[in-house]
Amino acid sequence: MSTPLSIAIRGAGVVGLWQALLLARRGHAVTLYERSPRPFAEACSLYAGAMLAPRCEEESAESVIRELGRRGVALWREIYPGTVTNGTLVVALHRDRTELDRFARMTGGHQRLSPAELAAIEPVLADRFAGALLYEEEAHLAPEPALRFLLDAVIAEGVALRLGDGEMPKGADLVIDCRGLTAKDDLPTLRGVRGERIVIKSREVDLARPVRLLHPRFPIYVVPWGDGLYMIGATVIESEEIGAITLRSALDLLSAAYALDPAFAEAEIVLQGAGARPAFPDNRPRIIPRKGYIYVNGLYRHGFLLAPVLAELVAAFLDTGATDPEVFLEDPSQR
Repeated sequence: MSTPLSIAIRGAGVVGLWQALLLARRGHAVTLYERSPRPFAEACSLYAGAMLAPRCEEESAESVIRELGRRGVALWREIYPGTVTNGTLVVALHRDRTELDRFARMTGGHQRLSPAELAAIEPVLADRFAGALLYEEEAHLAPEPALRFLLDAVIAEGVALRLGDGEMPKGADLVIDCRGLTAKDDLPTLRGVRGERIVIKSREVDLARPVRLLHPRFPIYVVPWGDGLYMIGATVIESEEIGAITLRSALDLLSAAYALDPAFAEAEIVLQGAGARPAFPDNRPRIIPRKGYIYVNGLYRHGFLLAPVLAELVAAFLDTGATDPEVFLEDPSQR
């Protein structure tokens, strides 16, 4: 291991928390800075579905996301007892069966289920779908309890927490910047991708795992968070606006949820809102080291999936100087 450093981490979302936890466990003196006076008040992490789905992401992401993501799933399972490893289901209505065939061709690690096999593991989905794809190695979690667990864990490791402090830290050997879009002035190619979601509570629906409903216009996913709570998401809009969702998006999300299971019609709407995910032009995450400063940013839709493994990569870089060319980038303007 390298000589212990005094490290300041900017941003206490899921990325900053994982950095703080792993670096503190490596013996570094870590201070975690968050500009909000309350934990997670401004974190886009709270708007995540928190699906740990590296195989499903193969449909639209590069192979590096799968490889990093599989390690990310393992780290969540190792550290957080609330990680649920029941896999992910991908389904399509009979009229959209070609969408299911396309998704199967573009992804690996799945088992094709007949309608009867689907009904056996998720009875509420019986008799409405042309079968399903089951990705058994995938997992999910509820974001807020996971973030609070990580916060408690970093404090237990001796990390100093500075809430309500968004200024540039002074006096540290190293600063690690995990501020997402707040760092955009320093990272000119960073952009925001708006993701809208609705959280509902249902006494009638009982799902054991996330379900993705494929549709040519607006595919959605439904993630069970426990205690009858479900997150329905999520739009992908090239915009940095956050706050309330649009009427069009609400209609799309709720209509698709009703198509998944008409029992959702009786659910209560608990929360709605939109966050902005930080992304680079190629939607790949970046670790950008400069003198005394490291940016960890651009996780796009994969914040919960990739945050643990990026923390591992930063820790290895500090220990040995090792860099993964798929992730490390000296100058963000080069790509």
